[in-house]
Amino acid sequence: MDRLTVLGLLIAFGSVVLGQWLGGGSLAILLNVHAFLIVVGGTIGVVMLQSPWNIFAGAIRHLAWAFFPPRYSLDELSSQLQIWGASVRYHGFLSLEEEYQNEPNDFCQQGLALLIDGIDTASLQEVLEQRMDVEQQRLECYARIYESMGGYSPTIGILGAVLGLIQAMSFLDNPDQLGSGIAVAFVATIYGVGFANLLYLPIANKLRQIFYQYSVYQDMVVTGIVSISRAETSLILERRLNVFLSE
Repeated sequence: MDRLTVLGLLIAFGSVVLGQWLGGGSLAILLNVHAFLIVVGGTIGVVMLQSPWNIFAGAIRHLAWAFFPPRYSLDELSSQLQIWGASVRYHGFLSLEEEYQNEPNDFCQQGLALLIDGIDTASLQEVLEQRMDVEQQRLECYARIYESMGGYSPTIGILGAVLGLIQAMSFLDNPDQLGSGIAVAFVATIYGVGFANLLYLPIANKLRQIFYQYSVYQDMVVTGIVSISRAETSLILERRLNVFLSE
């Protein structure tokens, strides 16, 4: 689990709750099921309305990455690529068949398959870069789902507040109930703005950072596979890969 994500959520929401408590406000007033349903349900609904199902479902699946991000070790990848390069120089491309069978990463596996098939270097690079671009575009669409939620949530919060105020107007003859009704109405606005800025937008940016790390990993795979395809020396391959490690 990403401790920084959990710690950030605790500090963000804890600061709001603690500030409310220190200011003498009631913590119970921050809990309102009706406002929660309006804001969260409305936000999810409009995002579903604007999104294709596969993109929306993919965004939900990748939400776990914000808390359990996959690890992409560039050092391990560099060592693995150099081993593959040495194997090809001594035993030829067919020596990578066992590596292909045991490789867990789909992108690396495709690169190995292209090497084994003996495809020319230009076509190999084109195929891998095309797949990388398509995957990164799709991952960006997932991040935009949460960015859209951050855009819609405050507006729907205002909608919830207006609905609450309309309901509170029925208490005009009772000032005590009117005051509490108005206070509850504005909880929807708190939910809308709070969820947008404390949850949805940070998650979108967190996922973008993880997707960027994966793009660097893919770029390193392409560089290494292309170098192996060109039958470059181990020294050249190592220097090409060290560029990524220095970053």
